[in-house]
Order: sequence, then C-alpha cells, then structure tokens
Amino acid sequence: MNFNIEIKVLDSNIKSKFFFPNYATPGSSGLDLRACISENKSLLPNNTILVPTGIAIHIKDPFISALILPRSGLGHKNGIVLGNLIGLIDSDFNGQIMLSMWNRSNKVFMITVGMRIAQIVFIPIIRPNFHFVKDFTVNNTERKGKGFGHSGLD
Repeated sequence: MNFNIEIKVLDSNIKSKFFFPNYATPGSSGLDLRACISENKSLLPNNTILVPTGIAIHIKDPFISALILPRSGLGHKNGIVLGNLIGLIDSDFNGQIMLSMWNRSNKVFMITVGMRIAQIVFIPIIRPNFHFVKDFTVNNTERKGKGFGHSGLD
C-alpha cells in the first residue's frame, strides 16, 4: 500500500553531503533520519541538544501520523536516545523535523555531520467515537478490577 507524503528539503547540504531519509534494508520499518549539521557537536553526559534534520514533511491525511524513534544501537551501546523518548508528528505539522537528543550516559558523545541519529515510522491512526456509559456491558472479564502488573513476573 502506498501513501504520498510531501517532503521539503530545507538545507542544500542534503543534496550534496547527506542522503534523503532512506530505509537501511529492504525489511526496515523505519526511515533513518540524519544530523543535518555543519560541524560535529559534542553531546555532554546527561544533557540534551536539538539537532536539525534539514527536512520537513507534511502528511495531510489525519488517519496517518509519524513516530520519531531512537536508534536501538545508539541507545544500548552509547546511551543516546531522544529527549522526549518518542516523538509524534501529527498530520497537520509541516515544520522542520528537529530531534531532541539526550545523552543518558556518563561519557561525551560526538554527533557527527550526517550521522544517522533517529528513525521515522508512519502509522495508521484510529480516531474513535466515544460512547459514554454508566457501566460497561461486559464486566466479568478475568482481569476484573486488577490493575497494572496484576499478572506478576512469571
């Protein structure tokens, strides 16, 4: 299934130095986003910085949104994750994609020019109509009123 998403290049370096967002492998779900910076930036321990991607997108369709996700290798090996952990791009946003990068490690991390630092995934959105009720029609589930973590660790 194909969906058309408008993309605008905001930094001319995208064409000469960097790649457009792309899938790293044929089975990738996320498109890699790169640091569109003119020089390397040091990300100090327990600090955040805002990194431009040099692109803007406009989804337009209210039944599609985009999630900005951290790259697992950066998070696990270097402690580099997104400052907001997961970013949401609504269908009506059309500004530059900026990445809040957080260094949760105790070592300085160098974000290099053009480095793949996050990924974007497009997802379908369900916009339900709410029906307000006094009681649920089914209230005899196995879970009943048990809350978060009720099933234990086994």
